[in-house]
Amino acid sequence: MIRLFSHWLRARTIFDLAADFSFVLVGVAAAIFWVGSHMQIDPLVVLACALALAITTLSFNAWMGFYQSTHSRSLAQSLLRGAFSLGLAGAVAYAIFTFAPLADTSRDLLAVPAMTAVFGMVVHRLGVAHAGSTPMLVRRVLVFGAGEHALAVRRALDKSDPNVQIVGFYPSPAEEDIRVPADRLLPNTQSLTDTARALKVDEIVVALSERRGGAMPLRELLDCKLIGVKVLDLASHFEQTLGQIRLDSLRAGWLIFGDGFRQGAFRAFLKRLFDIVCASILLLVSLPVMLITAVVIVIESGFPIFYRQERVGRNGRLFNVIKFRSMVTDAEKDGKPQWATGNDARVTRVGRFIRKTRIDELPQIINVLRGDMSLVGPRPERPYFVDQLTREIPFYAVRHSVKPGVTGWAQVRYHYGATVEDSAEKLQYDLYYVKNNSLFLDILVLFETIGVVLTGKGAR
Repeated sequence: MIRLFSHWLRARTIFDLAADFSFVLVGVAAAIFWVGSHMQIDPLVVLACALALAITTLSFNAWMGFYQSTHSRSLAQSLLRGAFSLGLAGAVAYAIFTFAPLADTSRDLLAVPAMTAVFGMVVHRLGVAHAGSTPMLVRRVLVFGAGEHALAVRRALDKSDPNVQIVGFYPSPAEEDIRVPADRLLPNTQSLTDTARALKVDEIVVALSERRGGAMPLRELLDCKLIGVKVLDLASHFEQTLGQIRLDSLRAGWLIFGDGFRQGAFRAFLKRLFDIVCASILLLVSLPVMLITAVVIVIESGFPIFYRQERVGRNGRLFNVIKFRSMVTDAEKDGKPQWATGNDARVTRVGRFIRKTRIDELPQIINVLRGDMSLVGPRPERPYFVDQLTREIPFYAVRHSVKPGVTGWAQVRYHYGATVEDSAEKLQYDLYYVKNNSLFLDILVLFETIGVVLTGKGAR
């Protein structure tokens, strides 16, 4: 794992991005040498075209989910996404080389190898997406513990990272409740340090269910760290691996004494400036869509067009969120708040479409410009549900230390939820965002939100 601007990225992801980026650049560079021997061209102009084409193609691939470490897509589904990505990249390539200041002959000779490179990159990405792990990037992990927490680590790694190889589970002498399979248990006849050295371990995850009574061999863990083995506690492991802070491994001391959770004045100023600029641009771009949406809502179910609802903002301050109305006008005629659910009978036909495409969220741009919300942050909840969730879920109030967002880390990482259990799962991602929030993470979330909209992921 590599930490970039307070956010954890897998080495495999960075490797894939670099490889695909160079794919297009090398293809266009070869074309420059070839065309350059026949006519005069400006290498800087061609390089600018290649950079623009590479960046946009990488963006399309990312929106299609080709840089996810694991996925459940079939080859046919990936082929459809690859064709869509290639079609978008082809349109961009045509626009780039049409308007670039190049001679007509040079334009044609450069466009062909550039599109060939893009085609090769997409085909290569499709192959890699279904090829499994990469031997040179495999990380050997030893789990210190053999109880329920150790099993949770195994499930998380199996689900999230095919480039991780669990070499075994080293039980603590004080551990009585053994949950892992017997054939995966490592003998504790030799020290933890000797075991890690013998198995050529890259990382140790401490997943003990009980730490008292001498269960934690601090000296041996320190020795492992001194010989170059990375040592992680359970909370840090889940933070880096899954991009969440797990409630079942979280302790108040880790929140207080660990890094992150910084909300300085400069960060607040930068985020506010970013929100104003991006929200203003988004408002202008989306205005035609918003006008059409308003008209079709009136045609189907009359007025009102907008739906205002009280939500809890930063530091518990109440505000009214603005959305396009997607339900019938008397959706809560009994006066009792209800979770929105899949196939909700209260949703209109227009409402079903604007929810799926996230168009119903666009009026929240006004909330962003007012300062009630940010573009990125935990989704705001209603006071009724906040009171309920605060009582039932530990650390729930921490998410209110930042402004709520139109989109958020939990929204691009977890499907739409309508239960207390779903709220607890999403809180784990919200805590990660609150701890590690930065302008880089905001941009990443906005970028992934586009992919979520394009693929319909998490629509309800």
